[in-house]
Amino acid sequence: MAEPKKYISQQELAKHNKAGDLWISIQGKIYNVTDWTKSHPGGQLPLMNLAGQDASDAFLAFHPGTAWKHLDRFFTGQHLQDYTVSEVSKDYRRLVAEFSKLGLFEKKGHGVLISFVVMAVLFAMSLYGILCSDSTWVHLLSAGMLGFMWIQSGWLGHDSGHYQIMATRRLNRVAQLLAGNCLAGISIGWWKWNHNAHHIACNSLDFDPDLQHIPFFAVSSKLFSSMTSHFYDRKLSFDPAARFLVSYQHLTFYPVMCLARINLFAQSFALLLSKRRVPNRVQEIVGLIVFWIWYPLLVSCLPNFGERLMFVVVSFAVTGIQHVQFCLNHFSSSVYAGPPSGHDWFEKQANGTLDISSPSWMDWFHGGLQFQVEHHLFPRLPRCQLRKVSPFVQELCKKHNLPYNCASFWMANVFTYNTLRAVALQARDVSNPVPKNLVWEALNTHG
Repeated sequence: MAEPKKYISQQELAKHNKAGDLWISIQGKIYNVTDWTKSHPGGQLPLMNLAGQDASDAFLAFHPGTAWKHLDRFFTGQHLQDYTVSEVSKDYRRLVAEFSKLGLFEKKGHGVLISFVVMAVLFAMSLYGILCSDSTWVHLLSAGMLGFMWIQSGWLGHDSGHYQIMATRRLNRVAQLLAGNCLAGISIGWWKWNHNAHHIACNSLDFDPDLQHIPFFAVSSKLFSSMTSHFYDRKLSFDPAARFLVSYQHLTFYPVMCLARINLFAQSFALLLSKRRVPNRVQEIVGLIVFWIWYPLLVSCLPNFGERLMFVVVSFAVTGIQHVQFCLNHFSSSVYAGPPSGHDWFEKQANGTLDISSPSWMDWFHGGLQFQVEHHLFPRLPRCQLRKVSPFVQELCKKHNLPYNCASFWMANVFTYNTLRAVALQARDVSNPVPKNLVWEALNTHG
């Protein structure tokens, strides 16, 4: 005779949400994942952020079917009392199952091969322009081509972190190190750590690192309270210097994006040289060393300091297009404060993201992130499948009266500018109060 099931309440589950005591619920079964934090491929942050609650939809989003067999060793023998599934989640899970049956998660197309070929051609042309021409304009054009190569390497690094773009895990790792560390100078380990946190806590002001850009940018006046970042584990101080910079952020946004690559270099080294556990630390560091050998050596081949400086600025500025693209998808979307929740996974992802409408022949430019809503809901889905599943996501959003945010590339820039400007005006008002009138109130109320 089978033993009766053991149940715990949601309130009891919620108590197990601290380091050294992490429990989650997946489809009503309770799992103790405390020890798994040391070996979890996605790092410990996703487990920390979703501990003490149901994480079914997040688990489905990030894990293939083969991951289910690993859950049994963490099962506590208990079930969640009064476990229910919302209608939105039911439909979302049906979509995941349907896409799996169709093999969409495995059909990656030929995009990876094409991307590597394009990157190789751009790199070769850049080398040729520097080494075989004395023209300043050719040198600047070479810098631009190098910047576009970095953009394509960024898309490949992004994809390889979400799903296996190569035939084997080992080759996938090689592709990550090549596209990220060696060619772009950005640690793929840092990117995965940062990006996983972003996906789990999409547009949470204190949990999503992609919104934590104080002192340069703030997307909400809630950041004026100097809240604590649960990603960086430090206070996001809104001091007088930050207040001044934020007051003009709508004007400095694009210039800063032209040099945003410097921050990624710094973040990469900060993680790899920290005491934090970093998988394959030596590989990561060696990859960065390769970059910091070939790139300065290439720049040194230019005839004088002025051209070298212009080459660096142009190559960084072109890559700034990609940094702008990353911001467009989230800066003007709905934000919230507090930890992510598992029970409204679909709703949070839909509310916090913005699609960019574009023709299929421009997919190379956006790297798949023009379908940001689809990507956040199905992060394991290869880039070439996102356009195909978009109508299903739109239909589900419409069915449940949820927003499906989509705008042209131009309007997405306008929305982002308006968001930054509205917060900038609020920052100015805090630092130097001025008499308010009805027009001022209307602008600051509706953005």
